[in-house]
Amino acid sequence: MIITASAPTRVDLAGSTIDIPPLYLFHEGAATVNFAISLLAHCRIETRDDERIILESVDQRCQVETTVSDLASLKNETRLQLLSKLVYFFGPETGFHMTTKSEAPAGAGLAGSSTLNIACIGALNKLVGDRYPPDRFIQIAANVECQVIKVPTGYQDYYSAQYGGIASINFGPAGIDREPLHIAVDEIERRIVVCYTGEPRNSGTNNWEVTKRHIDGDPEIFGIFEGVRDTSLALKSALKAANWDEVGRIMAASHPDRKRLSPHITTPQMDHLIEVALANGAIAPKVCGAGGGGCIAFYCTDGRRNEVEAALAAEEGAQVLDWHINPAGLTLSST
Repeated sequence: MIITASAPTRVDLAGSTIDIPPLYLFHEGAATVNFAISLLAHCRIETRDDERIILESVDQRCQVETTVSDLASLKNETRLQLLSKLVYFFGPETGFHMTTKSEAPAGAGLAGSSTLNIACIGALNKLVGDRYPPDRFIQIAANVECQVIKVPTGYQDYYSAQYGGIASINFGPAGIDREPLHIAVDEIERRIVVCYTGEPRNSGTNNWEVTKRHIDGDPEIFGIFEGVRDTSLALKSALKAANWDEVGRIMAASHPDRKRLSPHITTPQMDHLIEVALANGAIAPKVCGAGGGGCIAFYCTDGRRNEVEAALAAEEGAQVLDWHINPAGLTLSST
């Protein structure tokens, strides 16, 4: 049997970090706004006639091997930890070769690991006979990823990977709700440039620093997160109203507040690229994910996306990504 799965990465426009439990419980109305993009994470599983289990990451150029009878060895495997812990969790009873790869740059801040997580869960669940319904995938993904990075993980990335499209992910005591946003896809694609800075980042570290300060009762951090919540709600309203000037104003105003969360949100390279983009037609930058490297999304003046892309592409180390909004989420096939 051959099982293939893919899931889309995402660009987040507002609400970063407030999706980490328990932070969203302290800010009524907490939400994030993001959209899935066409850079996919892939997982392929081919069953074998023997007990060998081979886990292969094309991106990391690494393999881990074990056997069905020695699955316990994957519990504390230090190589390919996410893949190893997922296979250990599902406990398959047949040999197989699992291969993974991502179309997004490493450490891009586009939720690459969370997206790969969802793709692998879909494929492994199919391998073990659809043991879990799809509505359990996100909780499994968050729990296993937390085991890997050893700090709490946010939830917004799993929703874009599983369901695709443009959405607000709304958080509260009753749980998490995905609200699709039915807005003009072509307007978003025409307005936004996504640039990889050339510097990978470690989101677990950045987010945990902020989370600790919040839990310790830092009043400044609490106030910043109130602003993060307000920005998300305002941006959602502007998008739904197709008020594109207001979208730009909100995103521009939110960038300085976002930087107040941590001195590591941007690097000198990122600050330079932001200056270049703003000088060539960008209205606002949005550091993707936790920052500290990775990608920046730029909201542009209508008709000036090409100018912004050309200016950024001329900068050493920068890579302008080719993308489209992906309306679908997790896709699975088996033969």
